[in-house]
Amino acid sequence: MTDRSAVDRAFMRQALAYGARGLGTTATNPSVGAIITRDTPDGPVVVARGRTQPGGRPHGEAHAFSRAGAASMGGTLYVTLEPCSHRSVRGGIPCVEHTILSGVKRVVSAMSDPNPFIAGLGHALLRTAGIEVTVGVLEEEARQAHRGYLTRITQGRPMVTFKIARTADGYAGGPGGTPIAVSSPVAGGWVHLQRAHHDAIMLGVNSVLSDDPQLTVRLPGLAARSPIRVILDTHLRLPLGSKLVRSAREVPVWVIAAETAPVEPEHALVAAGVEVMRVSLAPDGHLDLREALTLLGTRGITRVFSEGGPRIGEKLALAGLADEVIVSTSPKTLGQPGVVAVRPGLAGLLAQPDLYALAEAGMIGHDHFEHFVRRG
Repeated sequence: MTDRSAVDRAFMRQALAYGARGLGTTATNPSVGAIITRDTPDGPVVVARGRTQPGGRPHGEAHAFSRAGAASMGGTLYVTLEPCSHRSVRGGIPCVEHTILSGVKRVVSAMSDPNPFIAGLGHALLRTAGIEVTVGVLEEEARQAHRGYLTRITQGRPMVTFKIARTADGYAGGPGGTPIAVSSPVAGGWVHLQRAHHDAIMLGVNSVLSDDPQLTVRLPGLAARSPIRVILDTHLRLPLGSKLVRSAREVPVWVIAAETAPVEPEHALVAAGVEVMRVSLAPDGHLDLREALTLLGTRGITRVFSEGGPRIGEKLALAGLADEVIVSTSPKTLGQPGVVAVRPGLAGLLAQPDLYALAEAGMIGHDHFEHFVRRG
């Protein structure tokens, strides 16, 4: 492969894949991937890889440079987001300075950072220092990878991935909302991986009352990647004896309630280690979902995985808040009327190609899945 643009795309794909490993661990920062290469007679070779570390520091570029040492001199940095150019309140030198001091001769950046503290300044400073800068390589892929961070920066809320599992005849629950086993074990494991790639998992209290879930990541070696568990609970009905409350001191539980919810249950939940927050009611008498998500954004959350059930999924989509939708279909059938998984409002939106794109489809075990991404 001799064409430079093809080489750039190939290494940027590696940077994006490496950065994706940190999804769910770096908020409030994006999980940036960085690769440093050097030219050899046989073509460019990778001398170091880096990605944003848990907690958001060090950034991907700094991590890569610390691994490369002097080997970065004269090389090329591939990075999935514009290097930062300002000193944060947490200290440390900006990635632009790291890059200039490293001695690389070229930087290939997937996209500019819309953060007003950066917004092109990082690229401009690199050019001023005499470094060749190429911007826009695999930009669309990078925008998707950094969607949580970008949504928080531009809209003040985290991105939301809504996931629903259904039977072959279209049901997520049995008659009267009774829980049913839908997903295969393989698909269930995949769902746990998705949880690990998000900062928070969000569920309505009705699902908790009917199923008493744990909402943790139960994959070997990934228990520590369990996200914050967020429960939408208008009237503070979350039982003190639920698995969520009993484990709140091990894995955080945040409850979002209405401003009008009673105080007594809040005191009991707080005493058990649960954090309670309040938002306004929407005109339909339920929590204002946009306000709830904005509140999560102020707390640094960038990626939310919603397993909140068909009603919440439809409401999120109708409000323009469902950025990604994953529909998993089992070969099993319920064989009788039950809770419809994809309600008419959500189904209508997913059917509009100018609104949602089918980004991926395939099999996970015996289950078929479709991954829709909201455009814009």
